[in-house]
Amino acid sequence: MIADLSVNYVERQALRAGHTAQRIVHDYGLDVIISTYTDDGEPEVGLIYSQVKATDALRKVSNGRFVTCQIERAHLRGWLAETYPVILIVYDAPNDRAYWHYIQAAFTGAHRFREARGSAELTVRIPANQVLDPAAVRLFRTYRQRIQDQTAGVIHHE
Repeated sequence: MIADLSVNYVERQALRAGHTAQRIVHDYGLDVIISTYTDDGEPEVGLIYSQVKATDALRKVSNGRFVTCQIERAHLRGWLAETYPVILIVYDAPNDRAYWHYIQAAFTGAHRFREARGSAELTVRIPANQVLDPAAVRLFRTYRQRIQDQTAGVIHHE
């Protein structure tokens, strides 16, 4: 039940921010795709992907400054290969609250390759101040737009 509540929480935050969220039925490391819209309601190019982890026993570390969750390294490798943002979301069911982490930004440089190799799973630390709300979804839109701006005119369909 908490898995459905977690995805519903993400959907509500996207809707409150003026965007839409589509559940991925067959989960292979991604659960929700967020589509964004202009202030006039026109669809924007590009997507925001998210993986949602639900828990009824949220684990906090470093005096509550971080929440943690386990992810599969195979999923991490796939997320790092995505062009558009992948947002890891941890849903705290008892408190009806979620925390987010921008995967490609978090795993950059040498850290990116070190974390992509090793055992089947790894623990991710998410700053506890990164609470998922409509403002966070609008920030994800900014991340997506920065990527879109970088690729404008670069891709050639021949």
